[in-house]
Amino acid sequence: MSVTIKDIAKLANVSHTTVSRALNNSPYINEETKVKIKALAKELNYVPNYSAKSLVLLKSYVIGIFFSSISEGTSDTFFHEIIKGVNKVMDKEYNLVIRGIDDYEYSHPIDNKNFDGIIVVSQSKNDDKFIKTILEKNIPTVVINRNIDDDKIINIMSDDTKGSYDAVTYFIENNHKRIALIEGNKEFESSSYRRKGYIKALEDNNIPINEELIISGKYDLQSGYISMNKLLELDEKPTAVFCSNDDIAVGAMKAISESGLSVPDDISIIGFDDSNFCNYVTPTLSSVKKDSLTMSKYGGTYILNLINNKEIDRNKVFIESKLVMRKSVKKL
Repeated sequence: MSVTIKDIAKLANVSHTTVSRALNNSPYINEETKVKIKALAKELNYVPNYSAKSLVLLKSYVIGIFFSSISEGTSDTFFHEIIKGVNKVMDKEYNLVIRGIDDYEYSHPIDNKNFDGIIVVSQSKNDDKFIKTILEKNIPTVVINRNIDDDKIINIMSDDTKGSYDAVTYFIENNHKRIALIEGNKEFESSSYRRKGYIKALEDNNIPINEELIISGKYDLQSGYISMNKLLELDEKPTAVFCSNDDIAVGAMKAISESGLSVPDDISIIGFDDSNFCNYVTPTLSSVKKDSLTMSKYGGTYILNLINNKEIDRNKVFIESKLVMRKSVKKL
């Protein structure tokens, strides 16, 4: 039979309330008593009963991580990095619940009995209704990956526009002028940020914007393959293609190879996200590193601080993107 707080209280000759407070570092219990009770709990291999604890403290010990979508447009690398980052900083007493907003049943109650805090990994304005629901329930909220103007929300974002700007500028520095863009999901704001960086880099270098070189797509392999084939049908093909994520880039590389051309000798490619597989495709793929791991560590730390009513800086946090150069770009 497992050891309970009452067992520890009996051995320590104190009330079970004193034991509970000591184990939760209450300021009302002196240090000597805390040390004594914690040592006794360790000796007896006491394991906290979080169900009982949650009833006493009115806490669920659950933190939700909600993605815009898990099945549509969320790359495997991005998904894993976010979960890994939050998990690295999470207190062991909390459980993580991971869901997609797009397939979440709104009938399931979202309130502070079920969630102590929620991290929303947001991609689009379609998430605003969900975010509004959380705020109305006064649940501590952190939004990762998208700018939301609300003082109740902690915002942590990647500077995607700057990352895209750097990628296209790198093409230009390597004497490319006919540079194409394959976009991600149109409803995702990251697509807009990356398009903006692409256009600004061309404008700053006096290269005209050519709409036939901008292809709307989705954040997946098939879209990269289909979109690249459209570019290959042009009378004058691009010499370089900026892909809005690495999955798109790999699909594009397959289309180039099947057409009898090669990367980078005929067409140079840069992706976005710096996925794990970038080092394992041929040629190795240059990519903009979106530091999702750091972004999610910040998210996990901030949500814990909000839950524990710690004073925090509510300014928006921007995590810098960085171009990682490999073998997929040729100097003309």
